[in-house]
Amino acid sequence: MKIQVPVQKNQKYDVEVTDLTYQGLGVAKIDDFPIFIEDALPTELVTILVTKVKKNFAFGKALKINQQSKDRVKPIDGAYTQTGIAPLQHLAYPAQLEFKRHQILNDFNKMKLDVEVSPTIGMDKPYHYRNKAQIPVRMLNGRLQTGFYRKHSHDLVPIEDFYIQDPEIDKAVVIVRDILRKFQITPYDEQTHRGVIRNIMVRRGHYSHEMMIVLITKSKKLPSEAEIISETVNQLPEVKSIVQNINPKNTNSLMGNQNKVLWGKGTITDQLMGLDFEISPNSFYQVNPIQTEKLYKLAIQKAQLNKDDIVIDAYCGIGTISLSLAKVVKKVYGVEIVPEAIEDAKRNAHINKISNCKFVVAKAEEQLGKWQKAGLKPDVIVVDPPRKGLDESLIESVAEMSLQRLIYVSCNPATLARDAKLFAEHGYQINQPIQPVDQFPQTVHVESVTVFEKSR
Repeated sequence: MKIQVPVQKNQKYDVEVTDLTYQGLGVAKIDDFPIFIEDALPTELVTILVTKVKKNFAFGKALKINQQSKDRVKPIDGAYTQTGIAPLQHLAYPAQLEFKRHQILNDFNKMKLDVEVSPTIGMDKPYHYRNKAQIPVRMLNGRLQTGFYRKHSHDLVPIEDFYIQDPEIDKAVVIVRDILRKFQITPYDEQTHRGVIRNIMVRRGHYSHEMMIVLITKSKKLPSEAEIISETVNQLPEVKSIVQNINPKNTNSLMGNQNKVLWGKGTITDQLMGLDFEISPNSFYQVNPIQTEKLYKLAIQKAQLNKDDIVIDAYCGIGTISLSLAKVVKKVYGVEIVPEAIEDAKRNAHINKISNCKFVVAKAEEQLGKWQKAGLKPDVIVVDPPRKGLDESLIESVAEMSLQRLIYVSCNPATLARDAKLFAEHGYQINQPIQPVDQFPQTVHVESVTVFEKSR
């Protein structure tokens, strides 16, 4: 039996938008049946065309906005919405911050958990913040072109100003593009798996202004290598490192395993929380240093640490949080599954003359269990997990350690709320407001700091 739905594909409807999804799509309902609409905001009256109908929901396209939201602003460039670079660019920045706060509340409400969420900490300039670019290179109309893929496709949209990136990085991408054109370097072709250059990566230190150019190639050989290096160094005086990353596989993964330093150093240095960090092509390093410092300062402040404390930093990456914590406590234990990240963490400890950190390569949930069995009694644990959140066994290890306080740095409110429910079952409560921080303005992503405390 076919289920009757109240809308049909390719039909027009007049609707009122009542909400935004976590992906930034407007939500309207016809007979309680939800329709998700790109570029539509709550309170707006919109004429839509239904583009796709599923059993429980549909997608629509806004044809005409009959009544605009007071929070709507003029988009900077349609390409930023097409490619998903800045999906919230049509929403005024104060409303973006409220959307992110609301997102966290929504996810906790779904879990039937009652929490307070503070106003989101935003940026004075909510654009030009990214210190790293990974830009695809493709042939378009017979010419080597850089830009970004249209959403849900591999069609390249040519872009020179990426709006959310450091403008010096945008300039560098265009200069490198023009040098590659000059020496007739062929872009990678996804259909034939031929060609030389796949992507251009640029990293720039926010404080140091040191720049790294990474040319990601399919081939081992880079034609006109000496000339490309010479022109790049002449035109970009901030460049301290030029690296070729070789990725010969027919794959969507961005980088290969082999890095070849073509010129300068294999790393650049930048500062975070008053510490020096060496960054290699593959290093995970926060892309928005201004907001990262606010996030880490909050985490440290909320941890209420003193000089005799022992702290575990789970998912420690290259040691950015661990080394910041090390300045105020007795000992920090960091764990991370990526071996290269732990090498970076140890090197960064050495650079900063920090000797009270121990870094281990392991799965965080397994290592916590080992430390717990070995009798390690931390005063505080800091977790900064990937989007999938915490493993249940890690939460159980925390409970078995009878820990008083855990600081959760989250990049996904849905998994944070799910984990909060599990923590609650082990007697851990959230007694102070969750603090969102806007790490990625103009996008739907939200980071936050939450303190879990053991009920006495």
